Amino acid sequence: MRSKRRLRLAAIPVAAVLVLALAGCTQQQLQGWLPTEPGTTNHVNSVIGLWVTSWIVLLGVGIITWALIIWAVVVYRRRKSQTGLPVQLRYNMPIEIFYTIVPLFLVLGFFFFTARDQADIEKPTAHPDTTITVYGKRWAWDFNYMDTADKKNSVYYQGIQAQELGNGNVDESKLPVLYLPKGKSVKIILKSRDVIHSFWVVDFLYKKDMIPGKTNYEYFTPLKEGTFTGKCAELCGEYHSLMLFNVKVVSPDAYQAYLDKLRQEGNVGDLGDQYNTNTNQPNNKAPVAAGADSTSSK
Repeated sequence: MRSKRRLRLAAIPVAAVLVLALAGCTQQQLQGWLPTEPGTTNHVNSVIGLWVTSWIVLLGVGIITWALIIWAVVVYRRRKSQTGLPVQLRYNMPIEIFYTIVPLFLVLGFFFFTARDQADIEKPTAHPDTTITVYGKRWAWDFNYMDTADKKNSVYYQGIQAQELGNGNVDESKLPVLYLPKGKSVKIILKSRDVIHSFWVVDFLYKKDMIPGKTNYEYFTPLKEGTFTGKCAELCGEYHSLMLFNVKVVSPDAYQAYLDKLRQEGNVGDLGDQYNTNTNQPNNKAPVAAGADSTSSK
């Protein structure tokens, strides 16, 4: 009884310290220092939850492991009066079962929650409000705002790589800008014109590779207006660090006004695969020399 009472008394200050420590955490610390805010898109909260929960579990495992190590070192240390080896313990079945079952449950738990959230994030939107084709190219971006009913009504933005100003700074006014409508479901079609790139909007906690000859997709709904940083997350060559862009999430009216502006500037149509610089793709036929018989097997 006395030992139980002592444990309870010891638990009170420990709990108080934990409550005070957690109460003093900033919002950035509570979300594991992720570079975003809750509610930025419809997927951000689930990613934050998975990240923070995983770290809490791992910290708990670390604390228990270190506590057991310290306990074993202190309790089973060699005393001054002892000689020779300490008593050797083998085949402790309860401990061996514990060390097998607990890691198994941890791995299965991480797998289950990761697969669940990934399936939700990757689930295609049946009828997206907006469809945009993004081309990665060395070392910039092309954005095609698609009109699925008539491609002739589509508009585009053709970007250039970031312009250096010196001292590691770039001209923000010349960065490619991707516009998105707040509160509207978005389908992003990801393609590459040359080598492997990776489309990453940092605050959206979502990135995906752009692979030559393969089309990838992203589905999300931006929920907060603002300007967000984007970059290529795959080392793609000499000026990879300058493959930057911004994302502007605006109201639906402002988004439509931007599309109208592109149309007025003459950026009408589709900057498609015909502008790819890498023609060595599996579905592309090798060029035939003039006068050669393409059917000849010689």
